Amino acid sequence: MGKLAIFIFVIFLAGLALFAIGNKEITTIKIPFDDIYEVPKIALILLSSVAGALAMLIAFTIRDTKRFIDNLRHQRKQKKEARVQEMYSKALNALLAHNEDEAKESLEDVLAEEPKHLAALLRLGDIASGEEDYQKAVNFYNKAFASSQQNPEVLFSLESLMEKTGRWAEALNYIEKILDIDADNLSALYKKRAILERDEKWDELVDVQKTILKHEHTEKDRQREQMNLLGYKYEYGRYSLERGDIERAKKLFKTLLRMDANFVPAYIGLAEAMLREGEAEDAGDFLEKSYEQTSSLIILARLEDLLISMGEPSRLIRLYENSLSKNPQNHALRFLLGKLYYRLEMIDDAFETFSYVDASGMASPELYQIMGDLYLRRNQCDKAAEEFKKAVDMKIAFRLPYWCSACGYSSQEWSGRCPSCNNWNTYAFKLHGTSKI
Repeated sequence: MGKLAIFIFVIFLAGLALFAIGNKEITTIKIPFDDIYEVPKIALILLSSVAGALAMLIAFTIRDTKRFIDNLRHQRKQKKEARVQEMYSKALNALLAHNEDEAKESLEDVLAEEPKHLAALLRLGDIASGEEDYQKAVNFYNKAFASSQQNPEVLFSLESLMEKTGRWAEALNYIEKILDIDADNLSALYKKRAILERDEKWDELVDVQKTILKHEHTEKDRQREQMNLLGYKYEYGRYSLERGDIERAKKLFKTLLRMDANFVPAYIGLAEAMLREGEAEDAGDFLEKSYEQTSSLIILARLEDLLISMGEPSRLIRLYENSLSKNPQNHALRFLLGKLYYRLEMIDDAFETFSYVDASGMASPELYQIMGDLYLRRNQCDKAAEEFKKAVDMKIAFRLPYWCSACGYSSQEWSGRCPSCNNWNTYAFKLHGTSKI
């Protein structure tokens, strides 16, 4: 590169020499607000070249100096970032080892180097929250929020802290901020749903659930959230019914049945709405048609209570007998018919029905208790004692009324939603098998 520069410089001098031989004239130069000068053309050219070279030298010197300063700053910044990252990694390792004291010390060192280090502020807030020092936690989170108000992680941290301290309105406010930034954030939607469910704001909850359903990605998740949507609509209908808004309740229950004809709680809810309006006969007809459509023993049991209260047990017996004529091997249905006979004190019919059930191998303490009582009424004390002993000797206890098919929870009271697993439409009769108390 040096030789090339020298060669170019020699060529330049040779060119000037040739130019000087042919241009010996004097040139007049007038400087503004100054005297007039006469100089040879070659001198003017040389002066101009020197001035240009000097200007370029100054420009290159400024550029190189700026580069040097920028590189120096960048190296210092990299060293600082590496030092901060090393301290932060040390803090994370301490947290993984459940050594909160060492973690706090390292995180505070991070803040000493970089006071607005977002991750360090959040981790210190998490530690303080875990130690139930909520005031210190909120201070760290607020510092993080001040430096990054649009960061979802910061907003989620503040929302979780509000939940821990029972400040549900503020928690919901932070969730709304997250949704303003990202309307499709499923984590925020789930949290909003939980708070609305806690506050029993079922009308808002239904809208949120529709949004969740729209943004779920897999078919399995969509099916789960579709069932949740049915459940929340049912809760909204039940809530409306309890508040006396019968028309709204009926509308919601009918919508549910259009969405899922096998959603048993909606049938029960709609029948209850009819009863609230004093339409007992219509409720009975509706439940009977519903049973024929679904073959649900839950609906049948509700119909049994209604028809007995209306003084129409014969209609109920005909319904049982018609069902058994179509499905004579349905021992659960025969068991319920025997209980109905027993309830109506039709002793001989009850005895005959339960004898058939017992012969089918469907055993439960309740069956043996009823059989024991029937033998007593027939003054057959020895056989009664045997039946009572069978009931006592069974190692697994059963309850007749209701059993959750999702989690196995047993209950004497019917509910549209299992209180154990929070699933809807899972209650069924479990007359024998595995339903433990």
